[in-house]
Amino acid sequence: MSHPMPVILERWKAAFDGHRPDAMAELFTDDALFLGFLPEPASGREAVRAYYAAVPPGRTADVRILHTYALGEEVAGGFAAVSFRADGEDEVPVNLSLVLVRDGDAWRIRQYHVSRVLDR
Repeated sequence: MSHPMPVILERWKAAFDGHRPDAMAELFTDDALFLGFLPEPASGREAVRAYYAAVPPGRTADVRILHTYALGEEVAGGFAAVSFRADGEDEVPVNLSLVLVRDGDAWRIRQYHVSRVLDR
């Protein structure tokens, strides 16, 4: 099995950079657990779509995979360093953690968690 994380993150980046919340939501399972920048976690594909629909257009993300793992043929995941950018704003670096599950022939995000990287 080739690891699914590079493909998922490539699609995630394309949907984020293109401000396509419907395409973003399709990357997630119906019951996905999601923790972005809001203080409360969310659940479900519609919550993910609403979250990304609220992100102002013009933002982009640079993604670098740090570590991947697989648990058999049905579950995989890993960590990535992501930097969000927008014209005229400071870069926002985060650590991203994903749990991916096989959904038929496709892989989807089951759990998504970002944490800001703070200056020390």
